[in-house]
Amino acid sequence: MDLVLQIVLLLVGFVLLVKGADFFVDGASGIAQMLKIPPLIIGLTIVAMGTSLPEMSVSVSAAIAHKNELAIANAVGSNTFNLMVVCGFCAVLCPLTIQRPIMLREYPISLLSFAMLLVFGLLGMAVGRLEGIIMTLCFAAFLVWTVVSAMKARQLAPESEEPRKKLPLWQCLLYIAGGAAAIIIGGDFVVDSASAIALKFGMSENLVGLTIVAFGTSLPELVTSAVAAKKKEVDMALGNVIGSNIFNVLMVLGISAAISPMGFTAENAIDLGVMLGFSLLVWIFCWTSKRLERWEGGIMLGLYAGYVGYICVR
Repeated sequence: MDLVLQIVLLLVGFVLLVKGADFFVDGASGIAQMLKIPPLIIGLTIVAMGTSLPEMSVSVSAAIAHKNELAIANAVGSNTFNLMVVCGFCAVLCPLTIQRPIMLREYPISLLSFAMLLVFGLLGMAVGRLEGIIMTLCFAAFLVWTVVSAMKARQLAPESEEPRKKLPLWQCLLYIAGGAAAIIIGGDFVVDSASAIALKFGMSENLVGLTIVAFGTSLPELVTSAVAAKKKEVDMALGNVIGSNIFNVLMVLGISAAISPMGFTAENAIDLGVMLGFSLLVWIFCWTSKRLERWEGGIMLGLYAGYVGYICVR
């Protein structure tokens, strides 16, 4: 009976994720149109941080309880999932046209944040409070820079481009708030029920943390970006992934480390190296044709499947 209840909660979680992401994208798109802010900027800020709330809640709760040994693994696992599965799946659904500025600005910042975490970890085989504060301040600087860019984009936005029906402000805010709540609750349902189901079938808690928890906390990014890609909001789909990855490393791990220093293992270093390698590969894909094609998305999904196999064997 308990197993049946967990399966029901899992399905309810998926429904909340799908519908919440749908409303969230509509609300964020409406505000972007209303304020003449490019959807890319909305994806990098509101949508990215909203869909990263599950990672924040999991990591901060673990840090407060001084049980954050898996915090780095969870963040790295979530970021790798975001990059390879979310981007790859979106590209399979609809080839993603890549704007040159994102390859020159936001994407390199995500690579630098990964490299910063790797260097901090290798220096002392730990990420301490000082490193956590530095990472959090770096995220604050990134957020300020993003807002300044949005203000400039707003000034340069063409006045004549109003092709779609506008939603009233109250409805946009209601969609964003309700969608975010559904995403968070749905993510919790999926993670908790999937973990319980996996443990019932004999998987270790460590493996569940590195796979199901990382997958579950990244499901909001997957669903939100997939919905955005389906709605042809490709800027928001890619911006959401990049913004979420930066948020996960600099803000989530930064705050977690500032609360309680995190241990750094050889496995963390290997996983970070894999994530950096995948990131460079996707960067090359984007540069060669200025878009992510369906076949490239398929390769990304295949590589991620191989990586998951490696984690399970390890």
